[in-house]
Amino acid sequence: MKKIQWQISVPIFKNTVILKQLGIAVGIPFGLVALVIGFASGKSVYTLYGLGLIGALLLFTWLFIMAVYRGKYEAEFVLDDKGVLCRTQAKQAKKNRIVNVLTVVLGLLAGKPAAAGAGMLAQSRQEAFLKWSRVTKVKYSPKSRTILLWGGWTEQIALFCTQDQYTKIEREVMRQIFAVTGREYCDGNE
Repeated sequence: MKKIQWQISVPIFKNTVILKQLGIAVGIPFGLVALVIGFASGKSVYTLYGLGLIGALLLFTWLFIMAVYRGKYEAEFVLDDKGVLCRTQAKQAKKNRIVNVLTVVLGLLAGKPAAAGAGMLAQSRQEAFLKWSRVTKVKYSPKSRTILLWGGWTEQIALFCTQDQYTKIEREVMRQIFAVTGREYCDGNE
């Protein structure tokens, strides 16, 4: 197979795949915290204060993403015979490195090891590789021009494609999956 490589800029707050993942990663935990605060505090005025702080945190996070990253995820993908490589484009990777280092340093200085750990974890996910032999599930979404690949428990790659190349990438993924598994589709296809 000839190596296929492309770059794409994906709007974070307009892409359904990213919004679903944000909903799981951010919406569920903050929603649960808001429910606990709401039910545990009764009719206290401090309930609104706590919920307001959660809302303010989400608002400032949105503003930060819009200001620093212009609301876009800049990704680069490489498909070859070995597997799929997904990485952040160099310019955004540099911004990510600065933000992640600041998160680690400020987390350590503030005595917040969870914040420091979050910064380290974020930095470790700037590049992900998934071998074709590890792919256990594929979901093709032509409407959003996205192909989701799942491997092990923590292995997931979303291939964001342009309108022009989606069909080509979809065919190549199907071909590679068939070459490895002998099946035309993995579990979980639309």
